Amino acid sequence: MSGSGRVIYFNGQFVPESEAKISIYDSALMFGDMVFEMTRSFQKKQFKMREHLERLYAGLKILRIPLAMTIEEMERATQQTVEANDRLFAADDEHRLMIDVSRGLLGIYQDNVGVPKGPNVIIADFPLRWTVANMGQLFDSGINGVIPAQRTLPGSLIDPKVKNRSRIHYLMANIQVSRVEGKNNWALMLDPDGFIAEGTGDNFFMIKGNALITPEGRNILRGISRDYVIQELAPKLNMQVVEKNIEPYDVYTADEAFITGTPFSMLPMTSIDGLPIGTGKVGPAYKRILGAWSEAVGVDIEGQIKSWDLARNSNQSNNAPTPYQFKSK
Repeated sequence: MSGSGRVIYFNGQFVPESEAKISIYDSALMFGDMVFEMTRSFQKKQFKMREHLERLYAGLKILRIPLAMTIEEMERATQQTVEANDRLFAADDEHRLMIDVSRGLLGIYQDNVGVPKGPNVIIADFPLRWTVANMGQLFDSGINGVIPAQRTLPGSLIDPKVKNRSRIHYLMANIQVSRVEGKNNWALMLDPDGFIAEGTGDNFFMIKGNALITPEGRNILRGISRDYVIQELAPKLNMQVVEKNIEPYDVYTADEAFITGTPFSMLPMTSIDGLPIGTGKVGPAYKRILGAWSEAVGVDIEGQIKSWDLARNSNQSNNAPTPYQFKSK
């Protein structure tokens, strides 16, 4: 092995991370024709892996990617990938898995370019701390949700519930938000009907009284973290859950708001378009939900991310885009 020492699961074999490549003629490069999932661990144990894989296989079915590998075989492959790399992770690291399945070579290139045809299954494993770098302070300040001109794609064009790599609309939203003055600005996209939909890789919740309110599942990616809050944490805390159309006005008048996403679990949203939500500070209901999540997985989620930020070398920061923000140089 060379480079990082980490290995990637690639179509049944483990190869060095730097050598894991797909063809330039792959349908993924031509069309963004790839279904994927990204997971995380708590105390090195993968969280909701089965649910992630069930969503992956639903996407494969809908996009008609003919993968012979069963979901049980895929789950074993993820476990093997973690085991193959765990020795390279620090004691306080968590495993961030990226599972990609592409359709493979387009027909005109098959048998012509010296590359095997058929779907490609790629499983990468890297430290979660990469994904959440510099997010620790957001647990104290909260993020400012900014509504960009870019809207989510309607299901009549491409079903947003299929987690695929055709995500240029997410990037466009982040580019637009990057033009807004201030810091901690994250995109909060509207759907084609003008209702609050989702962020560029996260789901939205607002709190009004004891009600936990989130957009209907029509025009969003139905997140695994979103489902966990709705189905497990809210009932545990005796909170009412309402899925409905949300207008920006509703957020302006909410008591609290937050977003959910696999790597960071939950982040508070303390303002929208620069206007404070509630008191403009991190609220007690958010803290209760995050506390219940931390207790359930045996990890201080906020404390863990903050500790990673403290340990980081400040020279590691850069201006490259992330899944959640576009940074102009």
